[in-house]
Amino acid sequence: MKPVLLVDIGSTYTKVVAVDLAEPRILGTAASHTTVERDVALGLNQALANLEAKTGRLDFIDRLACSSAAGGLRMVASGLTPSLTEKAALMACLGAGAKVVRSFTYALTEQDAAEIKALRPDIFLLSGGTDGGNDKVITHNAGVLAAAEVDFPIVLAGNQDAVGRCQALLSGREVYTTGNIMPRLEQLCIGPVQDQVRAVFLDRIIQAKGLGPVAEQMTLPLIPTPAAVLLAMELLALGTDGMRGIGELVAVDLGGATTDVYSIAVGEPTVNYTLPPKGIQEPFAKRTVEGDIGMRYSAAGIIDAVGIEWVVEKSGIATHQVEALVRQFGEVPDTLPNTPELAALDRTLASAALKTAVARHAGTVATAETYQGSVLAQTGKDLMGIKHLIVIGGAIIHSPVAGEVAKSALFDSREPASLRPKQADIYIDRNYVVASLGLLSQKYPREALTLMKQELKAEGGGARA
Repeated sequence: MKPVLLVDIGSTYTKVVAVDLAEPRILGTAASHTTVERDVALGLNQALANLEAKTGRLDFIDRLACSSAAGGLRMVASGLTPSLTEKAALMACLGAGAKVVRSFTYALTEQDAAEIKALRPDIFLLSGGTDGGNDKVITHNAGVLAAAEVDFPIVLAGNQDAVGRCQALLSGREVYTTGNIMPRLEQLCIGPVQDQVRAVFLDRIIQAKGLGPVAEQMTLPLIPTPAAVLLAMELLALGTDGMRGIGELVAVDLGGATTDVYSIAVGEPTVNYTLPPKGIQEPFAKRTVEGDIGMRYSAAGIIDAVGIEWVVEKSGIATHQVEALVRQFGEVPDTLPNTPELAALDRTLASAALKTAVARHAGTVATAETYQGSVLAQTGKDLMGIKHLIVIGGAIIHSPVAGEVAKSALFDSREPASLRPKQADIYIDRNYVVASLGLLSQKYPREALTLMKQELKAEGGGARA
C-alpha cells in the first residue's frame, strides 16, 4: 500500500481523503468543522481522527493540502478600462485561485483608497495600460496607494513604461513586479501574474491566516482550493502521459456563499458569424466567481438574479414563505433541506444558481450593425459544443434529482443569446473529491486522472428540457 493524504481546509469544513496509489483507490474520506477562529490544526486533527476510525492507522508517504479558510485568497484589482485591462486583471486573479472582493477602473480617488484599506485585501493587483499606451492612470493610482500607506502586498503588472515611476512612488511598500497583463490591445499575458500571486500566497498569506503549522506538515506548498479544482479540471479535460482526458468541459462548484464556474475550452464559434469574436482573447482554462450567488449566505442574491416570481413558480412555494426561508438561510447557513418546502426551495435555488452562473461565464451573441447591414457577433467563449458538464457542491450531491437540477446549466432556447452547452453528459462529484484529486495531480497525475474517471461517471445529459 502507498497511502497519500489529501487535505482541503474549507471555510466551514476541513475535508480529508486517503488515497492508495498502488491500485489506485480511495481508502476513505472524513471531515470536521474548520477551527480557523482558534487553531486550524484542531479541526484538521479531528478530521484525521475521523478518517483513522474508518481506515485504520495509515503511514502516509505524502501529504498535500489546499485551503479556502478565512475567506480564501482575497484580492482587489485595478485596471484602466472595464472591458480591457480590468477584465484581464480579474482573469489573472481568478485563475490564480483568488476571490476578487472589489475591482476598480480609471483613476483611484481618496475615497477609493479608503474603501480599499477597509477591505483589507491579501493582495492588490495594480495594472493598467498597454505597453507604450496610457501610463498616467497606473502612475496616479500608485501614488494614491502610496499616500494611503497601505500595508498589503502589491503586484504591479501594467504598462512597462510606467513601472519605474510606480516602483519609486511605492518605495518602502511590499511590491512585486511582473510583465504587463495586457502588453498589446486584447492580448493577454496573465501567467506571470498568476505565478507571482501564488508565490505571495505561499510566502505571506498562509502565515497571516494561521495556516503555517499545517503547511509545514505537507509535502508540497499549500495552494488555494479553487486552484486545486482548476488543476483537476485541466487534467480531466486534457489527460496526461499517454492517458487521454475526456475533452473540453465546463464545471460548476455550487457553494454556500459563491458559485465558481470553470471552462477548459477554446470557445471558438460553433456558427460562422460574419464578424470575428469581439473583446480580449479568453484563456483556455478560465475561472469565474459569482460572489452574489450561493445556496446559503448568498441565497438572496439568487432571488435578485432570477426574480422571486421565477422562484415561486418553479418551487410551488408562496412568496412570503420563500422570503422567510431565504432569510433563514442567511441567518442559519447550516440549515438542512429536511422539510418538503426546504427541499423544493433548495432544488429551485440550485437550478437558478447554475443557470445564472454558467450564463455569466459563457459568451453571448448579439446583433451588430455594419455597412453591410445587421450581423451576429460573438463576445466571450462559445460553449455550446461542450459535451461534458461537471457539477460540484453539497446542494447537488444530496439532491435526489441532481441530474435534472444540473441540466439548468445547459442552453435554453428561451435565452438564445447565451452560449451555454447545448447537449452535455452530466458528471456529479458525489464524494466531494475533485479538489483533493487536483492536489494529487501535482505529483501523481496518472493516479489522479484514473481516480477522477472512477469517481465522475456520466449520469445522462442531453438537451435541457
